[in-house]
Amino acid sequence: MQILTRDVPPRTAWTLEQAGVHPLLSRLFAARGIQSPDELDDGLAKLLPPQTLKGTEAAANLLADAIAAQKRLCIVADYDCDGATACAVGLRGLRMLGAQHVSYIVPDRVVDGYGLTAPIAQRVQQAGADVLITVDNGIASMEGVAQAQALGLQVLVTDHHLPAATLPSADVIVNPNQPGCSFESKALAGVGVMFYVLLALRAELRKRGLFTAETQPKLDALLPLVALGTVADVVKLDNNNRRLVAQGLKRIRAGAMPTGMLALFKAAGRDARVATTFDFGFALGPRINAAGRLSDMTLGIECLSTDDAARADELARQLDSINRERRDIEGDMRQQAMEIAESLMDDSEEPPPAICVFDPDFHEGVVGIVASRIKDKFHRPCFVFAASNAPGKEHELKGSGRSIPGFHLRDALDLMVKKHPHLLLRFGGHAMAAGCTIEEEHLELFEACFMEVAAQLLSPATLQRKLETDGPLDAQYRRAEFVDVMHKEVWGQGFAPPVFSDEVEVVSQRLVGEKHLALKLKHQGQPVDGIWFGRIEPLPARVKLAYRLDVDEWQGQKRVRFMVEAAEL
Repeated sequence: MQILTRDVPPRTAWTLEQAGVHPLLSRLFAARGIQSPDELDDGLAKLLPPQTLKGTEAAANLLADAIAAQKRLCIVADYDCDGATACAVGLRGLRMLGAQHVSYIVPDRVVDGYGLTAPIAQRVQQAGADVLITVDNGIASMEGVAQAQALGLQVLVTDHHLPAATLPSADVIVNPNQPGCSFESKALAGVGVMFYVLLALRAELRKRGLFTAETQPKLDALLPLVALGTVADVVKLDNNNRRLVAQGLKRIRAGAMPTGMLALFKAAGRDARVATTFDFGFALGPRINAAGRLSDMTLGIECLSTDDAARADELARQLDSINRERRDIEGDMRQQAMEIAESLMDDSEEPPPAICVFDPDFHEGVVGIVASRIKDKFHRPCFVFAASNAPGKEHELKGSGRSIPGFHLRDALDLMVKKHPHLLLRFGGHAMAAGCTIEEEHLELFEACFMEVAAQLLSPATLQRKLETDGPLDAQYRRAEFVDVMHKEVWGQGFAPPVFSDEVEVVSQRLVGEKHLALKLKHQGQPVDGIWFGRIEPLPARVKLAYRLDVDEWQGQKRVRFMVEAAEL
């Protein structure tokens, strides 16, 4: 492991500090590309305007006409947290803006697969809908959109995934990544896209005289859901996404959030009054995602949509229980998958350029999580496959992949298809995460082709595990009050949480729980506790560590401790 220190433009850091930003935060922000205090303004007025997102005005007209005609609207959701929050935002927002008939359908991961398919379009039409709205899916649903239109439905696609060369024939498409869209935030999540459609719809309804600026519904009540879905989907936190998340966090900390979100905070044992992006990514998000992985995402959407506190508590407890089951399944699968991955090592104990793992007993709902764990351990692109449980598709394998910086996973799959046109039945995704479906008989060919593409595209420098840090921590900032200040900021994908690095003295070390290393350290001559989760090997007496800051509270006393991420050995 090579521990690196981010460059800090000194003039930028000075400018931020002169504008009143905390000195250490000034350094952290400058290292993450912030160039002016204006970029740190998270006010709603600073959000990118909806009219710059291609398709929003046409979507607003379509929806305004549908609401005026009291048409029946049906949202087709996705079965992850972004899809669930986007659906809840759509349901709540459309009703706030006057829609009388709004329902939703969420595909079943096993039976339906991903996105708007022709059978789902038929189900929407049979349910009596006039307008079909996709959230967090649809940009690749050629057949589903065509079927919906053949059945007489109007189709509005709202999505953020990368489109193929051909777009579906929807009445309107809103996607920041579609050709000709000048919207600056290409990283907008699915829930963010739906929120922007609602902003445009409200503006259209104002224009039509249904509301004034004073009487219009306050759509900012939806921002807690937008924040949750944005962080949980691990999209890049550019300036616009950070503003959306910051605004959502402010409302949550003030107690203004949907009933189901508060219930989820309680079920996860987290305090909403001091909510952070960590809570979204590691507490609420996984509980919502668990429903789509092992059960039915209807549970997650209902939890986020209900205003009944008792019902919300019941659903949150169910989601918490499903998440515990997911962790058990994942733990068993991860151990088995790691053993398979380790068996692929050569005599030098060096991993192959890419890793592909399959076992007939794997659960398709957690293959993505396991792929992520393998990728983290071996620093290689990884695909994990499970047998499909869908009726009539037992011969298919469903795979989920995770990648490392410098290897675009979706582009790699595209290259593989160009070499072997019949290799992939379906595929899609992003640079760092992708999914595909193959015939079981093609597994060996997939593995060979995946290895070949990885060997071509991955350089030795890319395969060297590196960790970017913020360098040494001045001892004056090793205080609980500062850690609290730092945790209140918006950190995440593309705007990494602070990780510091220093050479320290290891005073003592012991195993706790048989799998974690508890440390007594001396940092710049002063004692501090540390913990390295998942590490059992001892450390030398002096070592360079990369660590996050955390606050440990014991008997009313708050003490800073180091959460160790890596060591340069």
